[in-house]
Amino acid sequence: MKLTQKKIDDYQLEMTVEVEAAEFSKTIKQATKKLGERIVVPGFRKGKIPAKVIEAHIGKEAIINEASNTLIQNSTHEALGRLNLRPVTDPKADIITNEEGKDFVFTLTFTPYPQVKLGEYKNLEVEKVVEPVTDEDVDKQIEAMRNHHANLIDAAEGDAIVDGDFITLDYTGTIDGEKFAGGEAKDAPLDIGSHKFIGDFEEQLIGAKVGEERTVKVTFPDDYHAKNLAGKEAEFACKINSIKHKELPELNDEFVKKITTFQTVDEYKASIRKSMEANAERRAVEAQQQAVIDKAVANMEVDLPPVMIENRIAQIINELDAQLKTQGMDIQKYMAFSGMDMDKLRENYGEQAKKDVLTEIMLERVAATEKISVSEDDINMEVGMLSQMYKTPAKQLVKYLRDNGQFEALLANILRRKTMRFIIANMAGAKLNDLAEDFKGLEATVEKDDAEEELAKKDSVQETTETKEN
Repeated sequence: MKLTQKKIDDYQLEMTVEVEAAEFSKTIKQATKKLGERIVVPGFRKGKIPAKVIEAHIGKEAIINEASNTLIQNSTHEALGRLNLRPVTDPKADIITNEEGKDFVFTLTFTPYPQVKLGEYKNLEVEKVVEPVTDEDVDKQIEAMRNHHANLIDAAEGDAIVDGDFITLDYTGTIDGEKFAGGEAKDAPLDIGSHKFIGDFEEQLIGAKVGEERTVKVTFPDDYHAKNLAGKEAEFACKINSIKHKELPELNDEFVKKITTFQTVDEYKASIRKSMEANAERRAVEAQQQAVIDKAVANMEVDLPPVMIENRIAQIINELDAQLKTQGMDIQKYMAFSGMDMDKLRENYGEQAKKDVLTEIMLERVAATEKISVSEDDINMEVGMLSQMYKTPAKQLVKYLRDNGQFEALLANILRRKTMRFIIANMAGAKLNDLAEDFKGLEATVEKDDAEEELAKKDSVQETTETKEN
């Protein structure tokens, strides 16, 4: 076999494959025999039909085509292996010569996996920044708890809305005098001060009374999820139906004993602070670890083919569509609701897709360089975790993964996480014992996300409505 290659553009490659005439003739004979086993010719037993009879029955062209397809399939695999090329697009084959007695010649056009030059991925320095927990943070948490346990008291006749009230209202939104989808509701509940509605919508209702009608003017944010509304000025004709004042419980030891296992307000505050500090530490560790991975990606040199980003975008959208269908929606309804078309949707996922691809390339190359692999123990541990999560016997789970073509993806996920652990364990100043504990939270999150992606796409997609956001 003779191989030559040339670049078509910055990313595409054309490879010419020449197979010796003798090999082509051998493949033609094999193709003739193979086709002969599929046909029935009176007077001959199946599989015992002479080559000339087969050729007369189905035609020389059919035999040549069968041989050509077989040779392309077999030679493509061998040719890519010889040149150590890994296509990221399906190779497109074009036959140049397929005449019996001559060399069989064809070309393969494809985008190969890019050349990668790893930068520094060990001893990376990233500061861990822990946000301090203030007295104000603790007080906010306690106020939220008091609000949660508040009693709602019907407002007296003539009372006006004040900050913190719970109300119901009717509203109709218009833009340039025209109603828009999702901009109208009856008896909508609203916590004044919760800022669930856009802008200062809620503040403009303060002072209104039951039965009062009031016009609220707001501007949708430029980054609003419904692109057809983003940046637009809107008016909402509102009518107040009911007002309830919140009666907050007094913060004292009796209240604390009633809603918690603590005996005093001071004990309760200390517990809240400890929990918030632990969460702040966890967030700082996760941010530091992610920053280390991002830094290793930034240190890498690679000219990323656009098709790899496009493929990842398509994968993200397919996953989104599968998730939406579990909610009784699909991608078309989602786009109509969000005011987007497919081009805009793909554009929105562009940066995420690029980051995903670059991270996967970096982790894959580090794994190869450091000879990191997936062991039987790794697989057993992963399957055991998934088995417990989904309450499914391990053997049944493995069978499901294999039958649905997801077992290789599972192995790839394990390898990526092992490589992440390696990079994090080798960052500057890393203490392995501390990192083993620190990584648990991040790894558990990653494992759960990967598992749910691989098994039935069970991540829930929070369905939002414009009425709730308005």
